[in-house]
Amino acid sequence: MPSHADVLKATSTLGPMLTKIENATTLSALILAALCLARSLAAMIVENELAKRANLPALWSQCPNCGARIQSKGFRPRKVLTLLGTINWKRRVGRCPTKGCRHKQVVPLDEALNLAPHQQAINELKLVTSALAVFVPFEVASTLLWMLTGVNVSAGAIWQWVQEAGQRAMQNLEHQLEKLADEKAVDEEFLDPTVAELPLLMGADGVMAPFRPESGTPEGKTVWREVKVAIFARLGKRTTRQGDETPRLMQRRLVAVLGSTAMLSRRMLLEALRQGLRTAKEVVWLSDGGRGFWTIYTERFAQYALGILDFYHAAENLWKAAVACLDGRTKDAKDWFVGARHGLRHGDPDDVLYDIKRALTTKGLPEPARRVLGNLHEYLKRHREHIDYAKFKELGLPIGSGLVESACKWLIQQRFKGVGMRWSENGFNHLLHLRLAWVNSSFETLFLPVSPNV
Repeated sequence: MPSHADVLKATSTLGPMLTKIENATTLSALILAALCLARSLAAMIVENELAKRANLPALWSQCPNCGARIQSKGFRPRKVLTLLGTINWKRRVGRCPTKGCRHKQVVPLDEALNLAPHQQAINELKLVTSALAVFVPFEVASTLLWMLTGVNVSAGAIWQWVQEAGQRAMQNLEHQLEKLADEKAVDEEFLDPTVAELPLLMGADGVMAPFRPESGTPEGKTVWREVKVAIFARLGKRTTRQGDETPRLMQRRLVAVLGSTAMLSRRMLLEALRQGLRTAKEVVWLSDGGRGFWTIYTERFAQYALGILDFYHAAENLWKAAVACLDGRTKDAKDWFVGARHGLRHGDPDDVLYDIKRALTTKGLPEPARRVLGNLHEYLKRHREHIDYAKFKELGLPIGSGLVESACKWLIQQRFKGVGMRWSENGFNHLLHLRLAWVNSSFETLFLPVSPNV
């Protein structure tokens, strides 16, 4: 039963809110007043329950340093910021009676509630605010949190929580990368059997992001650095309302790094193993012509995967040749490009290579044009096994790297390239790994409570 003091507190606190509900003239005002009442009532219930638990008899243990039995020092106040606002209560605190013993104070109720000694906010609040920061700037996340819950958290606090969670994500990744010394030690992520039967797609691309020229100061000219992004997904199908079957990406996982190709290569191998590289019935690599990415394919995945050169990137190179040799504004240039593009897409790639090689023998061809044609021929010849697009379509495989480009847009452009945004390396990496955790379905694990005794 609630005490007389509890009844007085409830009357004084909830009375004005009940008045607001009675005086509400619109549905919106009624709902907002009811939500405010519900939050206040919930906070009172929690505080009342904590007071009951605090008054239960405490079993004091022995000091781990000197062995003396811990003695109670009475009740001390505690407050924590939660999704209900600030929760206040008092609980018993104990200390070692031995003089000179440096053992910290013991708070049985805090330990039972999984609260760290100096914790000021519960993990669920950090989770919700960090989830908002995954999608919107920190100031906007602060405003949205207040609108949704009535809890006021500064943008600076949200930034700090993001840094902490991002750092945990980076540490988790480093621990997983250590397993690559023995690839068999890498555990595969659980897949539904029907999903495991689908082809495994992978690909990589790069996207530029803005950074501060010097750490700790916003001064100076923006420095643009490349972020390398890779995607892994299972290629499924879905049926539209018209009855047509269209591709559908399932089990999508992303990898990204602000660093070298070698760093991306290790991260891609780790995620590929986790996504069933060794057991997938069909594996497909899809990328544009970047040499660094195809080096990763050759060194890491050629033995497992069928490589496909992005068709639209190959067509872009055909157009560059048409511009250089026939002047892109002329009808001849456009006709040659359309024919070559159609032959590459639907015909035999060897025929396209033969036409380009024959054009190289044209008398009077300017040296710059000859150089462009030669580079195109070598480029397509180097990727001969990766440009058989008619065959790939017959197999039901994609021929464009749009899945990677869309991943770059969501992961980097939508959050890191807003107006006026410039990032420090640490701030960028922490938020990047938090966004990766979100899309890779590991976000909530970053906010699991850790026992204070661990």
